[in-house]
Amino acid sequence: MTKSIIIVDDHVLFSQSLKGLVDSFDGYRVKAVYGNGKELQGNLKKMDLRPDLILLDVRMPLMDGLQTMQWLKQEFPKQKAVALTMENDEETLLKMISFGCRGYLLKDIDPDRFKAALDSVIETGYCFEKELIQELGKKTSAKEQFSEREIEFLQYVCTEMTYKEIAAKMSLSPKTIDGYRENLFTKLQIRSRVGLAVYAIKNNYCTI
Repeated sequence: MTKSIIIVDDHVLFSQSLKGLVDSFDGYRVKAVYGNGKELQGNLKKMDLRPDLILLDVRMPLMDGLQTMQWLKQEFPKQKAVALTMENDEETLLKMISFGCRGYLLKDIDPDRFKAALDSVIETGYCFEKELIQELGKKTSAKEQFSEREIEFLQYVCTEMTYKEIAAKMSLSPKTIDGYRENLFTKLQIRSRVGLAVYAIKNNYCTI
């Protein structure tokens, strides 16, 4: 069955080139192209059948990718969306994840890897570039390896809260939180907060 895609990007040349690329993939078709989140907002509610996936730029006028993801999470929480952007900072990535973004790709991605990423979101529900998150960590479902507090910490890692705010929420000192973070880095062979967040999502410690 053909999978429908919506592109939301204010750069016309890029979005039209992207449309041509997606349409060239077997089993995919671009349903619509919009210039910003406002245009998506005005049209998505009118659709009888929503798209299988939305490709979303982060920096856009009127309504950017962050605002659009917040709106999607509230209005259409089951709608799959993936960021396709030039923004590769950790803060933006974490915010997009906390708002329910199913993947985060950079615009200079190789076409074959891009196709594989689309397939991954459709089939498994998410995709994140290893270059952005460093290491995803060891696959495991054994929750016994974590303490209850470490699991609680993993759940907060997926939010926008800073480590200091997480410490306050858990009624712990920032030094203790640093200890949880370093222990999890070691246990999971992960080197970044984004990696922890993706690990938590993939292993159902928090949901998007």
